Amino acid sequence: MTTSIDPVILNVLYACMGGVLTLSFMWLGCKVFSHIVNFSIPEQLAQGNQAVGLMIMGMFIGIGTAMGLVIGLGLN
Repeated sequence: MTTSIDPVILNVLYACMGGVLTLSFMWLGCKVFSHIVNFSIPEQLAQGNQAVGLMIMGMFIGIGTAMGLVIGLGLN
């Protein structure tokens, strides 16, 4: 099936699916982590708590890097 699809279109499709997967895993990771900690992440971010912001940033960077590697290595 992939031989009949133009490789450019296939790569764009892979990139779109990878973006959706990455965003969904970031959302899921934030929800799961929000249930683990003893405070409300949105409230702490609204109050300007930089530690919570850095924690969320690190989590998003980690999940994004991991998903990017999995998707990138899957294209071979």
